[in-house]
Amino acid sequence: MLIAGVLFAFMNVSVKLIPHIPALEIILFRSVFSLILTYFFLKSKNIPVLGNNKKLLILRGIAGSVGLMAFFYTLQTIPLASAVTINFLAPIFTTILGIFIVKEKVASRRFIYFAISFVGVVIIQGFDPRIAITDLLIGLTAAFAMGIAYNIIRKLKTTEDPLVIMFYFPLITIPIASVISLFVWVQPQGWDWVILLAIGLLTQFAQYFMTMAYQNANLSKVASLSYIGIIYALGFGFVFFGETHNLYTYLGMILVLAGVILNITSKK
Repeated sequence: MLIAGVLFAFMNVSVKLIPHIPALEIILFRSVFSLILTYFFLKSKNIPVLGNNKKLLILRGIAGSVGLMAFFYTLQTIPLASAVTINFLAPIFTTILGIFIVKEKVASRRFIYFAISFVGVVIIQGFDPRIAITDLLIGLTAAFAMGIAYNIIRKLKTTEDPLVIMFYFPLITIPIASVISLFVWVQPQGWDWVILLAIGLLTQFAQYFMTMAYQNANLSKVASLSYIGIIYALGFGFVFFGETHNLYTYLGMILVLAGVILNITSKK
């Protein structure tokens, strides 16, 4: 999960480096790359491409597609650290949804920790004029959808290889992104192609390590390991894009992280 976090951090920067390319178009390129590469690995290992539990695999693909589309949108429209921080609510949604999807027990005090994180998000949005309420709602949608996807990955632990789970994401995403991209297409130029390739590579390997982690450990603990990504987001946002934040925004980020950290360290 720590390796996945580093790779995702560089992927986030890559997405923000090409704001003139629509988010859905970026996802389309990334999905085509992922589909080809994952198919190659599946065939080389003689693993059935379509897996066993097709219903859950399709649901995971849909949830992952919605989550990534919404997250890429926020990466391009609001400050990097804020987009990443809002997306850190995914572990919270993962834990809450885990009560119903994988029947994991959650201590009642953890709901206090969830509330702390949500208060942090409200502060981030309320004291940063660069974040519109629409952008916040899209960011929350991304986190919620990823929470669903992570729980489905856990349910597929005993029936599917990580590569099969990864294969269904582009399989579902490509038709959706292709249709919508027809109306918003922007032709990539020069270095755009290099960055798009980097996004494909970084995401592919990041998702592989992430999928392995979610299949083999407690959901809330694994999900919460991603919180160190805020450090990368703050640093990269400043270095690459000159982004700074006021004290209230930093306070909101601290509250979000505090809720997530308390959640992972809380004993049953």
